[in-house]
Amino acid sequence: MKKTMKAANLYAPGDIRTEEVPVPEPGEGQVLLKVKACGVCGSDISRVMETGTYRFPTIPGHEFAGEVVELGPGVDGVPLGQRVTVIPLMPCEICDFCRIGQYQLCENYNYLGSRTDGAFAEYVVAPAANLLPLPEGVSFEMGAMTDPASVALHAVKKLGIQPGDRVAVFGVGPIGTFALQWAKLLGARETIAIDIFPEKLAVAAQLGADHCINGREEDPVERILELTGGKGVERAVEFAGHKITQEQSILATAKLGSIVWGGISHSDLPLREKAVDGILRKELTLVGSWNSSFAPFFSDWERSLLFMGLGRLKGEELITHRLSLDEIQDAFKMMQGRKEYFNKVMFFPER
Repeated sequence: MKKTMKAANLYAPGDIRTEEVPVPEPGEGQVLLKVKACGVCGSDISRVMETGTYRFPTIPGHEFAGEVVELGPGVDGVPLGQRVTVIPLMPCEICDFCRIGQYQLCENYNYLGSRTDGAFAEYVVAPAANLLPLPEGVSFEMGAMTDPASVALHAVKKLGIQPGDRVAVFGVGPIGTFALQWAKLLGARETIAIDIFPEKLAVAAQLGADHCINGREEDPVERILELTGGKGVERAVEFAGHKITQEQSILATAKLGSIVWGGISHSDLPLREKAVDGILRKELTLVGSWNSSFAPFFSDWERSLLFMGLGRLKGEELITHRLSLDEIQDAFKMMQGRKEYFNKVMFFPER
């Protein structure tokens, strides 16, 4: 076993360096994983380039898959060489929300890639309890996208989709595109993708969206009302994280419809009278969605892996960049400045 590894360490916002560091050792209840693929979450861009992590230096990266290469003390039943993905949130297990299985709302959680070292590295340590085996035929790339797929499912389940509903998804990056697929799997008759990037809309159409609306070229609300005979969609989910699309989701939803907001806007939301009136007069249900559910007994993560294994949930089409850790500085500068089109950026530490 080698003693050092290549890793991307964040020393300050905007200061990420690829360097040789010691390979971590797994502690009690932990395993050492060889990272095979690690994706960039939208939150990683602001974390690496603007806000920073909770301590420095930290190795970011929380959307990943890899192989088990070493077991820590007290770990049984995990085969060496097993292909796994990893739930990055480590709950405290003792707060009120953990005690009812709502781990995503844990008040004292730890988190790979922000509060402790993550997977922009050749190796990473993780709790054995957070491992989920990859089904046969599910690639490491898809395994690394179990997190966004699960976040999408967590939100879409809150919509209460009934067979035959029409569902609009505002913002079709990776999470939004998974949301479109989940909506169909849960019984939607039509899905409508809304974004301002034609490349993302093209991928959404490739993965099954029935209608695609470019918000730069036409008014999404007017177009949705046209497609639905003036009624609006029964369900809408917002993953763009923008005050404009948040309001549009209200205006485009039918009476007694439901809306879920999952996008992070980092800004105030002044609603026009028309939107507030719409919530009241249409008796809309508007709820938030945060992270994903991973309590035992068929969690969002287990369902995502099941449907990936069945070939009914797809995502490799989302990957636009496949990079080595040596390219990480330029990649984050590109993503922050939107210097070129990107969707899912994936790092391969072995390269």
